[in-house]
Amino acid sequence: MEFRVLGRVEVVIDGRARHVGHARQQCVLAALLVDVGRRVSVDQLIDRVWGEHPPQRARDALYSYLSRLRRVLDPAGGTGIERCDEGYLLRAPEDAVDLHRFRRLLERARAVDDAATADDLYGAALGLWRGEPFGSADSPWIHRLRHGLYQERLAAESDRGDHALRCGRHTRLLAELPARIEEHPLDERLVGQLMLALCRAGRAAEALDHYRRLRHRLAEELGVDPGERLQRLHQDILTGDPALSGGSEPADRGVGPALPRQLPPSVLHLAGRGPELALLDAGLRIVDDGPGTALIISVSGVAGVGKTTLAVHWARRVADRFPDGQLYLDLRGFGPDEAPVAPAEALRRLLEAVGVRPERIPADTHGRVTLLRSVTDGRRMLLVLDNARSADQVEPLLPGSPSCLVLVTSRRRLTGLVARHQAQHLSLDALTPAAARELVAARLGAERAAAEPDAVTELVERCGRLPLALSIAAARAGTLPGLPIGTLVEELRDERHRLTALATGDSEDTDLTSVFGWSYDALSPGAARLFRLLAAHPGPEFTLPAAAAASGLTPVDTRARLAELVDAHLVRPGTTGRFLLHDLLRAYARARLATDETDEDADGAAHRIFDHYLHTALAADRLLDEHRDAVAVPAPTAGARPQPMATHDQAEQWFSAEHAVLLTAVQQAAHTGFPGHAWRLAWAIGTHLHRGGAWQEWVETQRTALAAACDCGDRAGIAHARHGLGVACAWAGRPEEAHTHLVTGLREYGELADERGQAHTHRTLAWLAQRQGRPAQALEHAEETLRHYTAAGFVPGQASALNVIGWCETLLGRHPQALSACRRALDLFERTGNRTGQAYCWDSLAHAYRGLDRNAEAIDCFQQALALFRALGDRYNQATTLTGLGDVHAARGDQAEARACHRQALDILRELGHPEADDLQRRMTETAPA
Repeated sequence: MEFRVLGRVEVVIDGRARHVGHARQQCVLAALLVDVGRRVSVDQLIDRVWGEHPPQRARDALYSYLSRLRRVLDPAGGTGIERCDEGYLLRAPEDAVDLHRFRRLLERARAVDDAATADDLYGAALGLWRGEPFGSADSPWIHRLRHGLYQERLAAESDRGDHALRCGRHTRLLAELPARIEEHPLDERLVGQLMLALCRAGRAAEALDHYRRLRHRLAEELGVDPGERLQRLHQDILTGDPALSGGSEPADRGVGPALPRQLPPSVLHLAGRGPELALLDAGLRIVDDGPGTALIISVSGVAGVGKTTLAVHWARRVADRFPDGQLYLDLRGFGPDEAPVAPAEALRRLLEAVGVRPERIPADTHGRVTLLRSVTDGRRMLLVLDNARSADQVEPLLPGSPSCLVLVTSRRRLTGLVARHQAQHLSLDALTPAAARELVAARLGAERAAAEPDAVTELVERCGRLPLALSIAAARAGTLPGLPIGTLVEELRDERHRLTALATGDSEDTDLTSVFGWSYDALSPGAARLFRLLAAHPGPEFTLPAAAAASGLTPVDTRARLAELVDAHLVRPGTTGRFLLHDLLRAYARARLATDETDEDADGAAHRIFDHYLHTALAADRLLDEHRDAVAVPAPTAGARPQPMATHDQAEQWFSAEHAVLLTAVQQAAHTGFPGHAWRLAWAIGTHLHRGGAWQEWVETQRTALAAACDCGDRAGIAHARHGLGVACAWAGRPEEAHTHLVTGLREYGELADERGQAHTHRTLAWLAQRQGRPAQALEHAEETLRHYTAAGFVPGQASALNVIGWCETLLGRHPQALSACRRALDLFERTGNRTGQAYCWDSLAHAYRGLDRNAEAIDCFQQALALFRALGDRYNQATTLTGLGDVHAARGDQAEARACHRQALDILRELGHPEADDLQRRMTETAPA
């Protein structure tokens, strides 16, 4: 088990990173990890997550986040979030958190006397950093902590530099320090370290030049001279003080005169990309250490993500490290009209750039490859190969000299370079929200961006944080100074016209439809068709089985096409076998679906996708509650395969992973001509939503289901959806609305002569009546429930009805009759293996025994019920059972055990956001010892 916050917030279990949730939930985890093993009060957590202005229901939201985080941590065992003394504690070793390991390593580094050992310890500490601390998680507290961590890192880097100089490792500093000085240009300690490293490398003139530049900048910006220590170092270099040559490494070998300087201009402001620049800098250190062959770094990513911008910016930043020349070549792998540059032509251009006369260039490709390797041998050169189409296009252009570095950009992953040439691969993703806002502010001006912060935030998300899209949007706004940013955002809200709004109109290079089209046109026909059909999927995130349903192919055939889309960065691999289609690419795929597929084929893909989710959800629901009455469902269409699963845990995991997709699928099916799928899918996910406490989502889903069933005139569907909406409203705390829907649904089931439907509805009305304090009316509905189930010959339903009758008898004070009915129900449930029914029966028996003052038997029954509800994952009923168990302990005088049970119940109710939490809290306060 490992926790990471020095970069994106991650939990690693058994070597695999687990999805932690959205940014706010990551804040909650970070707030606990900073004080891992120590209690953090609820007020502290709220302050750390929201700052001075938390939302009204901050506590409820916090409990929800904590509940979800507990589920993330459950597989680890022995590690988890515990409630203690009005706060929470994350139980884990300090060394499981990279932040604490970082600080522990720094303490060790500062405590040792040996410079080389200290240097290695500093390196290990700094190696834990993977990017911006806490990633996209943000709050005022996170912001302050992040700033402090950057200061800790800067101090560690500076300390490490001193130790590197003491133990003769100055060559490494020549690679590292220029970039850090660019970030902190007035830091005299860094400049002094670089001057000393240059001096020891035999480059005293460069060291003196760095001093002159710093002195000029200090005078211009601050009106001061360099400090005494730096002045003394400057004087020592001027006089050639032999004490400066304290390193053990040889001075750098002299290099020949500079040759080509072909790098294009860099952008004025590169937003974000700190982690990526650090990875490129690490590659530069490998070149400094002298590998056996030229180092190759491949930068890949979706069109418009900023591959060329990053490559050119970094190349210009390190250009002076390659004094024998910097070459740049656009290989035109993806573009409007021209074919990709052939290897022979690319070799000719490179050879001419390094000074080979045209008449000396061989006619054949092999001869050109050999000559390029000869003329670059022993030279320190940087080669940027932009917009490559394939590894085959790049391979002939690779120099053989270990002092060369090759930086390749491509929309494809170029795995051939990794496999055959040990290339390092950097996959470029969309910008972080903060970096995307920074880019917009840089293009529009900070003042204009600050005037409409909400509009800028929405603009960033509508553009998918894609640099090209953001630049186009900013360019449009920039040419119209009077145009509010919010007006542009209004255009982008309409997904049908979003790509049109993101075009400048004067160049295909700044038209997202064209830019995406170049990648799409390079696909095989099978992969291109899968890309189009994925536009029919409900939501951007999907799995291989869902993609197979979209294509109508087998998973094996679909996997090959999906791999091609991943390689082309048109689909991004996510966690645990999931894939992601960027919002703007989804819009492009939807446009291609409309133009390249018939309506029949597009509807066929949607039909298969909805069938896949419907039949998988039905199978999973059966594993959650195997005795739940089924609804009639047509067989799946050809090409739609339910996802196989065999256990209760697999079903829970599938529902949890697909939660958002399933909710979207209900809405999309209802609004795109698949009403039968909409109401049946809503029915199939009801158990999952109920047990997870997602009652508001359950209500909205059932509303959609009812409207869909009404639209298609499906009378059975209307009755089922009406009943489902009534149940959902009852659980969501809307009893009047629930009663209205249930009474109407009862009439609709009666018109259909559906005995089971009427029984289900009477059972729910009985439950609702008893919750409203009307036990006699509840008993009437319970007896009607038994009558209808008996008429239908449905034994599990008869058992359920008997349990409800027993419960109502308890409420009426007729406890012996209650025990009789509940025992009959329990016997039927045990004979049919219905664990859900058994759990409810044990709970009912416990209340009946309690009414008879047989508290020991009541406790035994409550414990039986609690064990079953826990096994079923039914959180709400765990809370109600714990409440009853606590009440019995209190009646026996065991106040400590009573408070423990009530506290557990309260924690669950708060995590679920259930209104009963307030009532229980009030009871606990009233009965608390003085």
